[in-house]
Amino acid sequence: MNPREITGVGIGRGVAVGPVIRMAAAPPEPPDDQRSASVPAEAEIKRAADALAAVNADLRRRAEEAAGGDKDGRKVAPILQAIAMFASDPSLAQNITNLITGGKTAERAVFEGFAAVEAVFAALGGYQAERAADLHDVGQRVIAGLRGVPAPGVPYSETPFVLVAEDLSPVDIAALDLSKTLAIVTSQGGPTSHTAILARARGIVAVVSAAGADDLTDGEIVIVNAAEGAVTTRPTAAVKDMVAQIAAAERAKTKAAKAKELRGKPGVFKDGAHIPLLANVGSPADADSALEYGAEGVGLLRTEFLFLGNAEPPSVEEQTEAYAALLDRFPGKKVVARLLDAGADKPLPFLTPEDEPNPALGLRGLRTLRVHRDVVEGQLKALAAADARTDADLWVMAPMVADEREAAYFVKLGKSFGLKKVGVMAEVPSIALMADKVAQVADFVSIGTNDLTQYTLAADRTLGSVANYQTAWHPAVLRAIRLIADAGNTYGMPVGVCGEAAADPDLAVVLAGLGVGSLSMTPVALDDVRAELAEWTLADAREKAAKALDGDFYHSTWEN
Repeated sequence: MNPREITGVGIGRGVAVGPVIRMAAAPPEPPDDQRSASVPAEAEIKRAADALAAVNADLRRRAEEAAGGDKDGRKVAPILQAIAMFASDPSLAQNITNLITGGKTAERAVFEGFAAVEAVFAALGGYQAERAADLHDVGQRVIAGLRGVPAPGVPYSETPFVLVAEDLSPVDIAALDLSKTLAIVTSQGGPTSHTAILARARGIVAVVSAAGADDLTDGEIVIVNAAEGAVTTRPTAAVKDMVAQIAAAERAKTKAAKAKELRGKPGVFKDGAHIPLLANVGSPADADSALEYGAEGVGLLRTEFLFLGNAEPPSVEEQTEAYAALLDRFPGKKVVARLLDAGADKPLPFLTPEDEPNPALGLRGLRTLRVHRDVVEGQLKALAAADARTDADLWVMAPMVADEREAAYFVKLGKSFGLKKVGVMAEVPSIALMADKVAQVADFVSIGTNDLTQYTLAADRTLGSVANYQTAWHPAVLRAIRLIADAGNTYGMPVGVCGEAAADPDLAVVLAGLGVGSLSMTPVALDDVRAELAEWTLADAREKAAKALDGDFYHSTWEN
């Protein structure tokens, strides 16, 4: 049979060849039968509670093991800790109890209880839709415990394999044996899904949103080319191509070794032009990684880590201590802190309305914070106090700012607390259209390409069905970035990028060519981006940027 190519979205640049192992099919849905009258409700309630507790304990154990492991494990640990909380949620447990009292079996009650919450998360879209998949995985583990069967997960193999699945949970990815896992191929997910982000963080070759992956069978040999976003099946008739792919993989390893040699050095083009390479940090563990990979500072400090999972905001004193501890890690270096990005994909019980029909276009970011002045003022007060106690160069920005009036409002507010550098995130197309005005009132702009892409192209970044639209290579997205960069250069306002686009070595060169002054990314991407910049001059980058604006590097699905 002739080779066949399945296309998807590649994560990273690696290439792998090996036999397929498929994730086991999900267990059947528990039947919707009434509980036998001979089985007391109290006994079923206890069974469900015990199963929930067992899953919670197992996930917490995995999180502790990950936290005590290598640097990649430490990145996974906070996600496992957050997922474990689903199994101890009191409102979910009460709903399951109510269903059992109403006559359901424990298995059916768990299924319906989790499904109800999954539907709520999925309807929110964005990041919360991704959490719906995590929630589903926890529910399946609880049901498996009730049935006395092994929990769903990665199958065991004595030999290296290419793992193929509809999608993977963070628990699955954390459990992967990197000495055996050659690559991951999924039919769902997008470039900013948990699967993609964690695969990149763990250095696993991956292709996601690969339509046709469901047809791959156990044992067949495939070539997974993340750089091309392609999976080639039945390559026996294309041995030369396979050898070339393997050679490319070896070259990639050599390039990675060279990239590691540059670690700790500044980001510079071949002609010496400096593009500061910063790190995205969302926890103390991320700060460790940023320093390990030689970040020149922090381009995005996500302050949500202090708020998520809390019923009320932390005190100013608690925030001050946490911010100061992180700032202390970067003496003399720039640290850009983003205020709480609440709403839509990050709902919080003390901030976010429960009944917004379209939360992604509702109270998000600065809009939410303006309604809750006490929260934003508490953050600004804490950041100013932390800044006074440390030697870091603190810059503070607000998320989801739409225009120059919102920018001026926030800059004035931030400076009233004594903050020296106050700027805004550029995540919606309107701020690009008003960039010349924004540049006259803000100290800086940081472009969040994840949201800018999904809002510019009207494509939910969590949906595999529109994954091919979720690319910052689209000329419309690049033109928006250029508008902002041009305005910054005209008015002397620094402009940086802190979205996933900055982690793509090829796109990083283009972004610099568009006039962006700094790039911030997941720490593990710093080596590759630093090495790629060193291969080009700034003039080369500008030439590539001009071609990218014309769409030379963007491949539309409508052309196929």
